[in-house]
Amino acid sequence: MIPLFSFSRSGPLSRPPTGAPSFAFARPLPRAPSRYVVSSRALSVAPTANPVTPPPSAPAAPALLDKVLPSWAAGAKPYLLLTRVDKPIGSILLFWPCAWSITMASTAGHLPPSAPAFYLGLFALGAVVMRGAGCTINDMWDHKIDRAVERTRARPIAAGDVSHLGALTFLGGQLAVGLAVLTQLNLYSILLGASSLSLVVIYPFMKRITYFPQIVLGLAFNWGALLGWSAVAGAVDWSVATPLYLGGAAWCVMYDTIYAHQDKHDDVKVGVKSTALMFPTTSRPFVSALSATFVSLLALAGHAAGAGPAYYAISCAGAAAHLAWQCATVDFESRADCWKKFCSNGYLGGVIWLGTAVDYVQQVVLPMLG
Repeated sequence: MIPLFSFSRSGPLSRPPTGAPSFAFARPLPRAPSRYVVSSRALSVAPTANPVTPPPSAPAAPALLDKVLPSWAAGAKPYLLLTRVDKPIGSILLFWPCAWSITMASTAGHLPPSAPAFYLGLFALGAVVMRGAGCTINDMWDHKIDRAVERTRARPIAAGDVSHLGALTFLGGQLAVGLAVLTQLNLYSILLGASSLSLVVIYPFMKRITYFPQIVLGLAFNWGALLGWSAVAGAVDWSVATPLYLGGAAWCVMYDTIYAHQDKHDDVKVGVKSTALMFPTTSRPFVSALSATFVSLLALAGHAAGAGPAYYAISCAGAAAHLAWQCATVDFESRADCWKKFCSNGYLGGVIWLGTAVDYVQQVVLPMLG
């Protein structure tokens, strides 16, 4: 199971940049002085001698929820938007470390396919529910900041579509479902999942006092790398799960730094701290170093777990190639490209899992078939 509850990253609730994937999840906007200086001239637009009135734009296409949600359930739309259900990248990124750990533990234990299949389904449900709960918590914390920022004014609480009482009641329901999922695990895992609460509690404050809130985010967001192993095996094999966990945390800091560059102008206005503002001109070597750390720790985890060649060829080499592409080509001054590179990590997590799955088939399934 994933941590007892997760939380969201800041990101626009509104439509993503043109040409970018249509899924994301939000990162809250804390208050803090910024080191990133934005020139007012850079944000100004010179008047033209003969201004031309642009033609009226076409009406916006109906949102996905408007298409699939029946009219009698229209009242549920603000609550669904509160969970960012229309932008599943957050749930995907939360799920992948769980999936890696579950599959590797199943390989180490030579468990039948029914075991990883059950836990992968259970953790997938938990990732969706708990990521949604995190988004609710985020919006309850930052509703005043959201109202002051153009891109977040449409969030349900900031816009007044959901009251604080309504959000709190809804959060109780989300946490109840998450707890029901968590209790399907063994006692060791239940206690381990509950222990992630400390990271969840301090994260909102870290964003207000340090330029490295992504470290806390990474440690909390990859808790599933520990929990997935304990769910399958009954206890954590720290020799494998520790490098997998720390590597996932480094990966999270990396992709969240890229994401934070989207919001650096808005972050200056509202006083948000992030690694993007800590390294405004040196983010490329920073994310490159984090990527190299991630791949190295993936390899170490595979060695400790006794992984076969498929794991190194697909998971490690595939991750190295994809991360090299991200670090070399990301345009930190383009919101659309930062969004694209950030979202591509959802596919990267899948490539890593594919390597663990192929290794499981080779080491466990094929010998079972004789």
